[in-house]
Amino acid sequence: MRETVSADNELAELLGPDWVPVQLLTPDGDRVAHPDYDPWIADLTDDDLVALYEDLVVVRRIDTEATALQRQGELGLWPPLLGQEAAQIGSARALRDDDFVFTSYRENAVAYCRGVEIAELMPVWRGTALSGWNPFDVGMATPAVIIGAQALHATGYALGCQKDGVDSVAIAYFGDGATSQGDVNEAMIFAASFHAPVIFFCQNNQWAISEPVGLQAARPIAGRAPAFGIPSMRVDGNDVLAVMAATRIALDRARNGGGPMFIEAVTYRMGPHTTSDDPGRYENPAEKAEWAAKDPVDRLERLLAAAGLLTDGVRERVASRAAAVAAELRAGCLGLADPEPLTVFDYVYATGDPELERQRSQYSAYLRLFDAGQFGDAS
Repeated sequence: MRETVSADNELAELLGPDWVPVQLLTPDGDRVAHPDYDPWIADLTDDDLVALYEDLVVVRRIDTEATALQRQGELGLWPPLLGQEAAQIGSARALRDDDFVFTSYRENAVAYCRGVEIAELMPVWRGTALSGWNPFDVGMATPAVIIGAQALHATGYALGCQKDGVDSVAIAYFGDGATSQGDVNEAMIFAASFHAPVIFFCQNNQWAISEPVGLQAARPIAGRAPAFGIPSMRVDGNDVLAVMAATRIALDRARNGGGPMFIEAVTYRMGPHTTSDDPGRYENPAEKAEWAAKDPVDRLERLLAAAGLLTDGVRERVASRAAAVAAELRAGCLGLADPEPLTVFDYVYATGDPELERQRSQYSAYLRLFDAGQFGDAS
């Protein structure tokens, strides 16, 4: 077990006086030494680095394939994560199987890392189901669309872990815009008050839909958490190694009774908020180009190439895996059948509910009127 980073003043020193995001891997692929963060990723082997690269490439292909499916009319909506792959993969790969994840609707890379089946990403966006997977099979709740609500869910789950006497940790993912929501702030109050083993992971992608982060945050978002008594870190969200190191620090602290921690991963949303959005109406092209030069996939690729790890065989294997996953995603999407009308009542409650059964009965009677020809064709 690594030495726990527990003292708030130590964490403040890690962050630095100017809140400059910690970076271990530059956009050029150069490894930057950091005495406080390096020990937390010292165990990564060459194979581990290649595996992280494969994750980044595969997840980007998932995103581009799903975006294409929406543009072709096969999905009703899709929330792209283009540019945010390192923030999601670096943190998710630091988790244990018995940790539990609570996300918003954009963390499809986290879902991939948690073992969600590729086809299970599709039903909610095609409109054939309210969710796609059993949360307890993969240690990850289905996405929360209500902005910031998952922070409360994560804190509650963490308190349950605390009561059970286990060292599992809950993690809540949300964007910069969610930090202005009451739910996130209330969650941090509860977490700090009860020393809950929870990580608040903010992906600051610079946009709350179409509003720039500077409109709601005059200072770095990571500076908000200490006011609640929660130490925070600010890392380069396009640096998969820095993100993993920060997440491991936070996990170790929580497992050893240190309480909650806040991580701000500074990144950029390279695509639209969702596929119904047009970022060209509000983005600065020069700023976007600047962030494109900081691409998370490119920088790890450059590191591997310089180390001689990115062989033709590795490239072919990764490309093959990405193509296979894309094909699986498309087949899973197109293979979804329209649900039967009465299934809308399934899985609302874990046990029977009289009011729900009354509604089911009335809706069933309404549908039978179509079968009797009173309203014409039910279709």
